[in-house]
Amino acid sequence: MKFKSLILATVLLATTLVAKDRLSIYFEAGAVGDSFSTVISNGAKAAAKDLDVDLKIYYSDWEPSKMVENFKNALATKPDGMVIMGHPGDELYAPLVEQAVKQGIVVTSVDTELLKTREEFASKGFGYVGSNNYESGKSMANEAIRVFGLKKGESVMIWGLLSQPIRGLRAKGMIEVFETNGIKVDYIEISPEINKDPSLGLSVFSAYVLKHTKTRLAIMDHGALTAQTPQFMKNLNLDKDKLNIAGFSLSPATVAGIKDGYIDLVGDAQPFVQGYLGVWQAVMSKKYAFSGFNIDTGGGFATKDNIKTIEPLIKNGIR
Repeated sequence: MKFKSLILATVLLATTLVAKDRLSIYFEAGAVGDSFSTVISNGAKAAAKDLDVDLKIYYSDWEPSKMVENFKNALATKPDGMVIMGHPGDELYAPLVEQAVKQGIVVTSVDTELLKTREEFASKGFGYVGSNNYESGKSMANEAIRVFGLKKGESVMIWGLLSQPIRGLRAKGMIEVFETNGIKVDYIEISPEINKDPSLGLSVFSAYVLKHTKTRLAIMDHGALTAQTPQFMKNLNLDKDKLNIAGFSLSPATVAGIKDGYIDLVGDAQPFVQGYLGVWQAVMSKKYAFSGFNIDTGGGFATKDNIKTIEPLIKNGIR
């Protein structure tokens, strides 16, 4: 009987020690069910499973103000680590990150970079996993000029998020490259409502394309909006051979659009890796005092020529 009691006590002690060692991580995502949020969350969940982490995912509907609110609410629960998206910008986030760091909480960022915040807190584990938005925008514009043979005097439409200080750099990079090459840019800001639910964008898209019939290319600077565009084209009975479509982030709907010829060019920042390495960064810093890593996940493009190779991974929520 004493032997059994000793075994039970040992098991309980071991369980308690393991529980204390198990880290709790807050992870910021976008909107529930959208393609980008699903894949980046899948990456975070995979890391949490591999690293034995208690993961709590918060959704912001891509609203910077809600990201800040989520951060404050999560901070009150005192997690071991926090993985945030940088859409609100350095000015809003830096004081909150400082507050978290003073409490011994590791904070790091994914998807949208917080350069000043990272410079200040890199030694405390603040890193970045994602693409450089400005460089990604420039790469997309240069690739579009090459792929579509765009000429001086022709027009493109960019539907983006210039109003957001860091996230908007991707649209800024595209605009600069196009205008430098003498290509006219019609810019449309994505409204908060469409940012949250891209299916609401049909009226905006319709109003533009029906008025600007000579536009060669429309670029959706938004993953879920890119996925929605083929349906917009079909609803409006638009000729997919006359209006080229480019965008960002892969999803099953985007793959179908590429295969059907409605989407021609997609930039991929590999959000699964962002989610996985974001959680990994927080764990490495909290457990082993590693400083912040800066990991670029962008640079690739998907077209009809290579989509078959990665299609199975997209269907499984990895790409």
